[in-house]
Amino acid sequence: MTITTVARLAEHDGETVTIRGWLQNRRSKGKIAFLLIRDGSGTVQCVALKKNFDEEFFDKLTSLPYESAVIVTGPAKADERAPGGVEMQVDSLEIVSVSEEYPISNQEHGPDFLLSNRHLWLRSSKQVAIMRIRDEVIRAIRDFFHERDFINVDSPIFTPNACEGTSELFEVQYTEDELAYLSQSGQLYNEAAAMAYGKVYCFGPTFRAEKSKTRRHLREFWMCEPEMAYADLEDVMDLSEDFLCYIAQRVVAHRKHELEVLERDISKLESIRKPFPRLSYEEATEKMREHGHEFEFGNDFGAPDETFVSSLYDSPVMVHRYPHEIKAFYMKRDPQDDRFALGVDVLAPEGYGEIIGGGQREDDLETLRARIQAHELPEEAFEWYLDLRRYGSVPHGGFGLGLERTVAWMCGIEHIREAIPFPRMLYRIYP
Repeated sequence: MTITTVARLAEHDGETVTIRGWLQNRRSKGKIAFLLIRDGSGTVQCVALKKNFDEEFFDKLTSLPYESAVIVTGPAKADERAPGGVEMQVDSLEIVSVSEEYPISNQEHGPDFLLSNRHLWLRSSKQVAIMRIRDEVIRAIRDFFHERDFINVDSPIFTPNACEGTSELFEVQYTEDELAYLSQSGQLYNEAAAMAYGKVYCFGPTFRAEKSKTRRHLREFWMCEPEMAYADLEDVMDLSEDFLCYIAQRVVAHRKHELEVLERDISKLESIRKPFPRLSYEEATEKMREHGHEFEFGNDFGAPDETFVSSLYDSPVMVHRYPHEIKAFYMKRDPQDDRFALGVDVLAPEGYGEIIGGGQREDDLETLRARIQAHELPEEAFEWYLDLRRYGSVPHGGFGLGLERTVAWMCGIEHIREAIPFPRMLYRIYP
């Protein structure tokens, strides 16, 4: 007997096959039972005729609890009216396990209940769609960089120093006498890798201890960070632009069904084409003032500011050259105007905020040493980082893309807590 998956059923039209999954829904009509079976790859309607089973077993089928595990065997048949375009007739059905009463059913539940039952909520059709889109985004990220000859050099999660102060870092007792921190970025290590291999990226979990409860923040999230030797701010912006276009095109091409499940306006993603608008911080500030949005020059953009600026455009918008005071010590200053740093944030449309942050790094040894001292950071902890300026320093730059923010944007969902399998938030670490 051919064992297959729901996603592959169309390849077996007219054949008798076996699928292994769980009962998602059911209804009966006289002598017919309709069983909606999911197996992780998709869902299929299975039609069981009472005449093919003894009465006791058929009655058991029509009252089987949701999420009971079953193995179904029967012929697959193309049917445009059926979910997924294929249905199965049930020749035999094995009940592997009978579920207890399933706590998540078709009725509405609040977010706290759903998050407390995240291990079960993941099975729902919309959550399956989100995770499949997340998977597509991840594969697109890796393919994008592979096609452009970047190599993956992942950075450590434990770091010996807090590169931008400890307020947003999780402290860990590394040894009896030594503290470490969970990484909030792989960038500094990526710079070392770029000096060795030219074009690199790291992709993995990062951690922020900031006490934020907004829909755009998690305490543990995934970030992709490319870094390039012999690159300036324009190169960083060009790469960001190509990157986001590539991701959007891949999601639209390969995940239309999932986007439809989420009722996503696909035209919003299809319209993501370069060139993106590019505004300096000064220009963005002036636009806010022109439209009556209150903002004080010199401040960093908050969520309302990002939302307002991005609302002026249908595509992502790049805001570059922020005041250096609000950027990290390693950001290179603009040689045309020392007030500003050569950094860029890419703001997604539809109110999704910053999804990319990056820029050109300071490549001069003495300038970087002075910055470390000015920020009152322990210079001895950065000797290895200063070595990158001692031995073959070149202009270089890169950025970080937040995976969950990107997935939320692709999916059109409000909160990034649904864009990661098990969200870690300010007051939530269960399950």
